[in-house]
Amino acid sequence: SPPRSAMSSEPPPPPQPPTHQASVGLLDTQRARDRSPSPLRGNVVPSPLPTRRTRTFSATVRASQGPVYKGVCKCFCRSKGHGFITPADGGPDIFLHISDVEGEYVPVEGDEVTYKMCSIPPKNEKLQAVEVVITHLAPGTKHETWSGHVVSS
Repeated sequence: SPPRSAMSSEPPPPPQPPTHQASVGLLDTQRARDRSPSPLRGNVVPSPLPTRRTRTFSATVRASQGPVYKGVCKCFCRSKGHGFITPADGGPDIFLHISDVEGEYVPVEGDEVTYKMCSIPPKNEKLQAVEVVITHLAPGTKHETWSGHVVSS
């Protein structure tokens, strides 16, 4: 045991939680820089809907080898990230996810589109449009690019 004179008469300082504020700030800015700009960033609930990123490779290949269909955009909500296409040949409306829209414009009601189809898990009974391309902008409407620039057609 050490001699009494070597021991400090003051109690040891209470343990302090480590402060990582500087490193947290660096991590946050790094994380924000690495993420791509997404109109869906504000949504905190992850979407169970199949997106281009979550679709299996085989489903993507099957869809890209399939026929090209024509239709008209029935509705599309940029803030929700999805909409529906009315097929030109009739039948039920086809689901459209924001990640499957090609080109620079956000689709609006009345746009003519071409698309391919992919089944939606888990039961693969429903279909969704993939590789969606706007072929004719609906006349008399304002179209927005993904970057926010507005063009009248």
